[in-house]
Amino acid sequence: MTWVLLGLGLVLAIEGLALALAPSRIRQALEFLAALPTDRARLMGLAALAAGTALVWLARHLPA
Repeated sequence: MTWVLLGLGLVLAIEGLALALAPSRIRQALEFLAALPTDRARLMGLAALAAGTALVWLARHLPA
């Protein structure tokens, strides 16, 4: 459960920082995503999921 809270906290901190530093760029990114076809957005989401899972796996299996 600690890892879940840590991961959620890191995501919120990074997203909050991005929104605080560049709100107009976030709006542009959201407009870009809204204009994408559903299948393309789904593919991007799956790619991000795979990359995130690979990074978590890598972080857990690298020597400290």
